[in-house]
Amino acid sequence: MPTSSASTTDAKPAAASGGVQSLERAFDLLERMADAGGEVGLSELSASSGLPLPTIHRLMRTLVACGYVRQQANRRYALGPRLIRLGESASRLLGTWARPYLARLVEETGETANMALLDGDEIVYVAQVPSKHSMRMFTEVGRRVLPHSTGVGKALLAHVPADEVRALLSRTGMPAATEKTITTPDEFLSALEEVRSAGYAVDDNEQEIGVRCLAVSVPNSPTAAAISISGPAGRVTETATERIVPVLQQVAVELSEALASSGSTT
Repeated sequence: MPTSSASTTDAKPAAASGGVQSLERAFDLLERMADAGGEVGLSELSASSGLPLPTIHRLMRTLVACGYVRQQANRRYALGPRLIRLGESASRLLGTWARPYLARLVEETGETANMALLDGDEIVYVAQVPSKHSMRMFTEVGRRVLPHSTGVGKALLAHVPADEVRALLSRTGMPAATEKTITTPDEFLSALEEVRSAGYAVDDNEQEIGVRCLAVSVPNSPTAAAISISGPAGRVTETATERIVPVLQQVAVELSEALASSGSTT
């Protein structure tokens, strides 16, 4: 997953960007906290951001007062509960932006199209456009699943360091959804190597027998995201895969560009 690399030395000055410096710094600190797993100490934030401790303390005190950060008993700081509502709203909006691109996937592939995010240790589906076939796949928007048994999970974890993937799998466990589900970390890491090599991920009857899913990550997404198509294994064959994957990859690039332009300023 991409991590924040901004710092006070390489960030644009507030006057040049038209922003407010204290806001820029506060959001930068929140992103650094997220990159660190959601809980950090002031000294860690100072070391990574380059900001002096008094400045960080003042910003964190304000974020705590607003409910976006909370101070733990051990005096470290953690992301606060008010961020949950913002994140849920942003996820819904991201799904809304994605729907026209998913609709195009349905038109060009004939199969149900999905968008999913990595939320903590789980995959959450944020958008879907169903196939027009009478026999089609359906995944409820908002549904959460474990990453090891899904194509979108493989696509989202393919470029995460192996030690982080192992740590995630140790937290979630690897229960078998079907007899074809990958249930060992070594086998899953080998599958991720295949994803990196091929440029796409496959769920081959691993979440549900009779269903195949093809997935790719959305490059440079503001949060780790993937899109996929799913359909009966009898339709999503190896031959169909050769036709579908280039469409998936192209739509992912176009969606990435649209998300980037939606955040630009004039």
